[in-house]
Amino acid sequence: MSTVQVNRELDVKGLNCSLPIFRAKKVLADMASGDVLRVVATDPGSVKDFAAFCKQTGNTLLSSEEAASAFT
Repeated sequence: MSTVQVNRELDVKGLNCSLPIFRAKKVLADMASGDVLRVVATDPGSVKDFAAFCKQTGNTLLSSEEAASAFT
């Protein structure tokens, strides 16, 4: 299994739609082509939001995951 080299990490935990996307867009503007940005978000809609963002902007979404909720 190969490991991806992350160039920058963005912590947007606690922020709701659409702030995680706006913050990521700002960080991506300062990154070089081919660099990898890892985003950590808690907004449940972020997985779908980032998939749509990448599709619209031509960025590649390498992976995404939803964590199981600690609340029942």
